[in-house]
Amino acid sequence: MQITLFGYGKTNAAIAKRFGNCEIFDDRFKQVETFGENNKLLPMDLFDPDKSTMEVVSPGIAPSHPQVKRAKNLISEYDLFCECSPFSIWISGTNGKTTTTEMVGLLLKNKGAIIGGNIGAPLAELDMEAKIWALETSSFTLHYTTRARPNIYALLPIAPDHISWHRSFEAYEAAKLKPLQWLAEGELAIIPAKYRHIPTKAFACYYENNDDLANFFDIDAARIRFQGCFLQDALIALSISKALFDETDYNLLNSFVVDKHKIEEFFDKSGRFWIDDSKATNYDATLQAIDIYKDRPIHLILGGDDKGADLTPLFDRLRDMRVVIYAIGSNRDRIIQMAQEREIEAILCGFLDIAVAKIADRLDKNSVALLSPAAASLDQFSGYKERGELFKKYVSALN
Repeated sequence: MQITLFGYGKTNAAIAKRFGNCEIFDDRFKQVETFGENNKLLPMDLFDPDKSTMEVVSPGIAPSHPQVKRAKNLISEYDLFCECSPFSIWISGTNGKTTTTEMVGLLLKNKGAIIGGNIGAPLAELDMEAKIWALETSSFTLHYTTRARPNIYALLPIAPDHISWHRSFEAYEAAKLKPLQWLAEGELAIIPAKYRHIPTKAFACYYENNDDLANFFDIDAARIRFQGCFLQDALIALSISKALFDETDYNLLNSFVVDKHKIEEFFDKSGRFWIDDSKATNYDATLQAIDIYKDRPIHLILGGDDKGADLTPLFDRLRDMRVVIYAIGSNRDRIIQMAQEREIEAILCGFLDIAVAKIADRLDKNSVALLSPAAASLDQFSGYKERGELFKKYVSALN
């Protein structure tokens, strides 16, 4: 069997290594090359849809790509492994899916669970003999998936994101909701209540807030040490453990360590309070962050590649807060304009180091400095991790 792969990132590189005999098309390739187990690297314009019976699409390649439009047999990484994958838990949503997946992995590790998908290892590197796969599942993967299905689908709230890839919020939302139609009787869906109208055969838990989750699964939220957005992640992870094994191991859950760059608090040499929330790549994540510190004056760094999202809900919320905005990144002019329209104080900085320096001139011990950009980072950085590390480096260098 020959497999056609669109894109040569982490996901498809693992597939080529596992199976061999792959034709890999990527815009970066300028000539035909052979490597490994009879794998070929080819320029995208050499793809012939009449000679291909299966095209696995890298999640990063948008459906608007000309060759994707020409393809006749598109499948996802999930589809490729649908016949040999074990019991699968898919976790998706706009924000919190990484943390939730990692929490599920921690709680179910002693049951034979491993994590992968959008985090950790791609499916081609996962152990097919594992008891459970807990997979962070992106809207990109879901868009291309047609055959695979989960046994449990946990969906965190959906907010506008990846609009430029999906071309509309409605298309992004529809991708996130696709698994509901695939679940069978006796399987579980944990879903925001606003999607109660979407048909599913699964046993469904619909939630509007954390109390709904705690009550539905008989979880004592007071025994969970996480607060804010992390509390919801923890409740969903415990809900899955409770549903599968009737276990709520609060001590094990409370040992979980949240990843860096997600509402990571620290102090500068003068004892002033800074927060690295570089992972906030959409406005909903920033809304979650500012809600935690809403009772204090906030010096907020915004900006980057907002992927075409409408930031109106964020700025309407900021209008009612004690906030000064420091605009960086490719959408800095739009940030300044939206702030001015709402009479929010905003300072055009352009770059992160300038924003940190300007905040340092005004920050006191009663206020907070928050990097929560509501935008992706690739316009100025290699990723959100580099943005967060540089933020902390600039703060640590302050006198």
